[in-house]
Amino acid sequence: MTFSKRTIDRVITGLKRFLPVLDAAYAKDVNEADTVRIVADMLSDVFGYDKWNEITSELAIRGTYCDLAVLHKGVVKYLVEVKAIGSELKDAHLKQAVDYGANQGVEWVMLTNGRIWRVYRIVFSKPIGQELVLDIDLFNLGNRKGALTKTIQDLLLLTKEALLKGLLEQYYVQQQLSNRFVLAALLQTPPVLKTLRKLFRQLNPELKLEIEEIKDLLTAEVIKREALEGERAAMAAKLVKKLFQPKKAAKSKGAKEQPAPGENPSSDL
Repeated sequence: MTFSKRTIDRVITGLKRFLPVLDAAYAKDVNEADTVRIVADMLSDVFGYDKWNEITSELAIRGTYCDLAVLHKGVVKYLVEVKAIGSELKDAHLKQAVDYGANQGVEWVMLTNGRIWRVYRIVFSKPIGQELVLDIDLFNLGNRKGALTKTIQDLLLLTKEALLKGLLEQYYVQQQLSNRFVLAALLQTPPVLKTLRKLFRQLNPELKLEIEEIKDLLTAEVIKREALEGERAAMAAKLVKKLFQPKKAAKSKGAKEQPAPGENPSSDL
């Protein structure tokens, strides 16, 4: 994911500018209303949203107003739940924000106290759920190796430029494809199991474990149960299963059938 030098410079300059502001606000233990003002300024000066047209505190949901919302062309893209800068961010705060988002059909929620920014993707299932996508901690950046670089990379995903390109959604999809649930499902696929059987026999030709035995060993003693059970595990298994479904016959005459995963392509390819 690439960003222009102008965008990167704005984020870095904005971060340098607001860190002292956040430190001073934290020392004074300012209230939620003052924290909301700081966050609104950050959304404008760091992330690049138009303060007058793309940031609002006037979005009413179920008779109450959310702290802030980020809009693009009049459509709400992010709901921003803000707590006082000295407050700990709790699950109860998240639930309120997710309920707001689900009610409005908004996919993204930010929960922040100004110094910690947590970004969640709402999962429209039954019941409604959420996935933590970014957890940005602006506390003690100088005390953690590589923290500043990672923080800037994460902050860039929240910029207006990233919104216009759908980069946060792309990042979320990549997360979904590179998690323990997908890895657990991939470890149980025929090519992996066949490879493991071959390696076992190379270790000891007398060790003739069958495919199902290796799979049982993996699921019973190697892969954690939490990666094998539940809705996310089922979704990962369904996703991986698609890799091994027969390809649909090509509609055009003479179209060649593609080899299934794990098969050797024909010699003329």
